[in-house]
Amino acid sequence: MSYTQLYCHIIIRTKWSRNTIPNDKSEMLYRYIFGFVKGKKSKLLKVNGMPDHIHLFVDLHSTLSVAEFVKTLKNSTNTWLKANSKDFPDFESWGKKYCALTYSKEDKFMIMNYISQQREHHKTETYEEEIRRLLKENEIKIDERFWDEE
Repeated sequence: MSYTQLYCHIIIRTKWSRNTIPNDKSEMLYRYIFGFVKGKKSKLLKVNGMPDHIHLFVDLHSTLSVAEFVKTLKNSTNTWLKANSKDFPDFESWGKKYCALTYSKEDKFMIMNYISQQREHHKTETYEEEIRRLLKENEIKIDERFWDEE
């Protein structure tokens, strides 16, 4: 048995950052994501978002890479969202890129609170401003091509 604690804050956006996840239907998506994460033997600590992007805070199982987790999450939720097109009629797909940041146990409740406050937070900061700020805070060099791709 391996012992790990891999807290990962994952942010994925809709294709071209279009507003395709209605606020009044988002809880359906979040419940689906909860089941997906559980099926990957991981723990979903918090999920929330906006019509153009979602945030997940997960404790990833030791057998998973972040890239594989995000890829399968996008594929699975993409299929689910299209199967539920009555509730998500404008959803086309997820964007190609994502942001994933790791945090320590000491940061756990701060990140969970941050994700909980997404709707309030985005009254003053756009998705792009948010990602730029998070990358800067985590000393990650910004590749401007990130914004030009779906």
